[in-house]
Amino acid sequence: MTQTIKVHAPFDGELLAELTASSDQDIEEALATAHALYRDRKGWLKKSHRIDILKKAATLIGVRREALARLVAQESGKPYKDALIEVDRGVDCLHICVEEMRTKAGSVIPMDLNATSAGRIAFTQHEPIGVVVGVSAFNHPFNLVVHQAAPAIAVGAPVIIKPAAKTPLSGYAFIEILHEAGLPKDWAQIVLPHDNEQVAKLVSDPRVGFFSFIGSAAVGWMLRSKLAAGTRCALEHGGVAPVIVAHDADLDMATPRLARGGFWHAGQACVSVQRVFADRRVARDVADRLAAAAAKMVVGNPVLETTEIGPIISHQENNRVHKWVQDAVEGGAELVCGGYKISDSCYSPTVLLNPARDSDVMRKEVFGPVICVYSFDDIDQALEEANSLPFSFQAAVFTQNLDTALHCYRQLDGTAVMVNENTLFRVDWMPFAGAKHSGHGVGGIPYTMHEMQIEKMMVWRSDVLN
Repeated sequence: MTQTIKVHAPFDGELLAELTASSDQDIEEALATAHALYRDRKGWLKKSHRIDILKKAATLIGVRREALARLVAQESGKPYKDALIEVDRGVDCLHICVEEMRTKAGSVIPMDLNATSAGRIAFTQHEPIGVVVGVSAFNHPFNLVVHQAAPAIAVGAPVIIKPAAKTPLSGYAFIEILHEAGLPKDWAQIVLPHDNEQVAKLVSDPRVGFFSFIGSAAVGWMLRSKLAAGTRCALEHGGVAPVIVAHDADLDMATPRLARGGFWHAGQACVSVQRVFADRRVARDVADRLAAAAAKMVVGNPVLETTEIGPIISHQENNRVHKWVQDAVEGGAELVCGGYKISDSCYSPTVLLNPARDSDVMRKEVFGPVICVYSFDDIDQALEEANSLPFSFQAAVFTQNLDTALHCYRQLDGTAVMVNENTLFRVDWMPFAGAKHSGHGVGGIPYTMHEMQIEKMMVWRSDVLN
């Protein structure tokens, strides 16, 4: 019996599409097709052809920018003006792929250094590692698929994408653009499993060379445990991003950045500002300033250009966020602003002051528009608290003192530490990676392309070199 997956707009529940779910046979055919392409080395796409495809795809995305952004806004709830930025990032990612292809190759390995290496030359070139399978998340439905599929095509690997069931339409749109740009359809396929058992079978298949996962830690680590021997992977999970605000921080500069970092896309980002550790001399001021910023933000329909904060992805998640906030208040946190559901789908931007250390809003990833301000007397105590969780992703410090910034950089657990910028900052050519429970491997277009390739060496011995 054929199963379907209905895609609803999180803001008002409008039915956007009804898609046919992939059967076990569909998934097997996708794997067999992709693996056959990889094994047929004579049929590999030439680099010049791949460059042409990526450049044409970038052009097509630019032409359809507004329509694609509206689709992102409808299915994910991301405000339209931020969805435009997401689509533009997708274009930039394709250009980065092309730049990497033009400038990064193998290397020469020194020989003739001793008797053993005499009469030899050696060099390396890059080859695709194998079939790439990408499992993506809902919060950036277009650009996350770009981050998984475009590097695969750039390195010459067949790719199979499993988009988030709640937001698959943007992923379909991108893959269709690749096909329109000249990519043979079998080189980029989409599957839409209807249950987690199918997903596990897909990613654990021994024909998979590289597995890319963007989503929750629980699911990511579970899937990694099922990978076949030899399958490489990159896992991008969430964090509970810590920010240190020193007593000398420029709060006029810091406040809009912290508010943006915590409330952007209703807090549904893996490096969203969540835990702000502020010196006690400024903590109240920080909380009040954030509350004032929150009061000015427009919450509502994401397709409107005036909207700054859209809905939570589902009513269930909206209820969970509300419960965590209520529990924090009952546990002693001061509710500075927000703390209520605007509707079944939207949550008010919320600021909590001094929640209990063991509260969910301090220990877990909220994934909602909630910022916790926690006052400290000693910065090392704050750093210890910031490092107390099994998560390590991007962190930040706001200060005007160089030594304070360097001290926080040295002491904070994190793969990146921003100074006078929020934890949400990212450009797509930089490394982007979580450590500990927050992930495995390194993202960012150049780094992903590296992960999806092997460096293959040739050693050539010749008597004429002696």
